[in-house]
Amino acid sequence: MHIHILGICGTFMGGLAVLARQLGHEVSGSDQNVYPPMSDQLEQQGITLMEGYRAENLARKPDLVIIGNALSRGNAEVEAVLNQGLPYTSGAQWLADTVLQNKWVLGVAGTHGKTTTTSMLTWILEHQGLNPSFLIGGIPLNFGVSARLTESAFFVLEADEYDSAFFDKRSKFVHYRPRTAIFNNLEFDHADIFPDLDAIKKQFHHLVRTIPSEGLIISPAYDANINEVLIMGCWTPTVKTSVNADAQWNALLNQADGSNFSVTFDKVEQGVVDWSLTGEHNVYNALSAIVAANHVGILPSNAITALNSFKNVKRRMEVIAKINAVTLYDDFAHHPTAIQTTLDGLRKQVGKERIVAIVEPRSNTMRLGTHTDTLAQSFNNADLAIIYQPSNLTWDLTQLSQQADNIKICTSIDDIIARLKQEAPIGGHFVMMSNGSFGGLYQRLQAALVED
Repeated sequence: MHIHILGICGTFMGGLAVLARQLGHEVSGSDQNVYPPMSDQLEQQGITLMEGYRAENLARKPDLVIIGNALSRGNAEVEAVLNQGLPYTSGAQWLADTVLQNKWVLGVAGTHGKTTTTSMLTWILEHQGLNPSFLIGGIPLNFGVSARLTESAFFVLEADEYDSAFFDKRSKFVHYRPRTAIFNNLEFDHADIFPDLDAIKKQFHHLVRTIPSEGLIISPAYDANINEVLIMGCWTPTVKTSVNADAQWNALLNQADGSNFSVTFDKVEQGVVDWSLTGEHNVYNALSAIVAANHVGILPSNAITALNSFKNVKRRMEVIAKINAVTLYDDFAHHPTAIQTTLDGLRKQVGKERIVAIVEPRSNTMRLGTHTDTLAQSFNNADLAIIYQPSNLTWDLTQLSQQADNIKICTSIDDIIARLKQEAPIGGHFVMMSNGSFGGLYQRLQAALVED
C-alpha cells in the first residue's frame, strides 16, 4: 500500500511515517517546514519528502492519505485529496485502527512533559527486556528514532490533547484507549482550538471514560485541574505522586536541582535516581514512569536502575555546543510554565552562573498572546531573556520588557545574534527555546561565536 502523509515533518506524523514504513508500506509525504531532526530521520528510513503542499504531490494516486491536524480547508493538497475522492483519515485514527489493536497501550498525557516521560517509560521497558513498540513526539537519545514497531504486547505512546484533524475535532488521545495512563499536569494551552481550560478538562474526561476499570491512572497529588477531571467521573484505580510531600509514591530530593532523589512507596525507600536531568518537573516525570512500569510488572528498583542510564530527548535541554565560556542549549519549551520550570532547574544546577534565555514565541497559543500575563514572570531565573518578535506576530512583545528589566525584544535573527555576541565574553548558559527551527539560529549562532 502507498500511504501519503500531509504534514509529515511534524513529530507525531513523522513517527507515524516510520511505523507505516516498518509495516511494509511505501510512504511519502509533504510538508512546508522540512527541517532536522525529523527530516533526517525520515530520509534515513527511505521515506520520500516533498517540500510544499501541491496537488501534483498526489499524482501517483496514493492508496491512503493521512492528514495532519495542522492542515485545514483551503490548503492546496487537502483540496486535491477531497476533489479527487482519495481515501483519507487522521493520524490518530490510523494509529488506533492499524497499530494499537490488541496492544497494552501506556499513554502519557498532560500539558507538559509528555515527550520526556514517554521516553523515560519506554527506556525502562526496553532496559528490562520488554522490547516495547513506541511513538514519541521527539527523538529520544536512548533510541535515536521517534517510533518503533515490535512484536511486544506493550506500546508506549505520547497521548496529545490537540485535535485529530480538520474533520475530527476530538483530541488525539481519545482514539488510543490506554490501559495505563499518565496525566502529567493540566493547564490552559492550544488557545487556537480550545476556548478555555474547561474545554480541555472535558477532553481529558473523555479520555478517562475510555480507560478500563482494570487499568491505572497516575497523576500528581496536588494538580487541582486533574483532580477536577477525575471528580467528573472515574471508573479506574488512581495512583498519586508527589515531591517532598506525602503521596503514596513520593520523591525526596537529595539535590535541590532534582539531579539526585530517593523514591519511596508507602514511605519505604525503593532506590535512588542519580542522573543528568534537572528540575522538579523531571522528578515528577520520573515518578510517573516508575509507577507506570510497576503496573506492567517492573520492580521500582529495576526502573530506577534504568533511569540512571536514561538519556534525554533531542531538544530537551540538549547541550549542542560549548564555545569558550558559553554553553549552548536547545530546548523545546514554548509555554510559560515549561520555560519557568526549565530555567528553575538550570538555576539550581549552575548556582550564580549567568543564564540567558532566547525564546521564539512560535506555538499557536503564544502567537495569540494568550499567556501575556504570565510569560514575563517565567524568566525570573534568567539574568537576561531575549524574545524574538517576528513581523507576523499578532501582538506587541514590548509590553513584556515593560514588566521586567531582564527582558529584551529583538525583531530579527541577526539582531539576536549580534546581542548574543556581545554577551558571549561574559560567558554563561545560553538556552534557546522554540518548538520550531528558530530561523536557523542554532547553527548561525554557533558559527558566529566560533568566528569570534
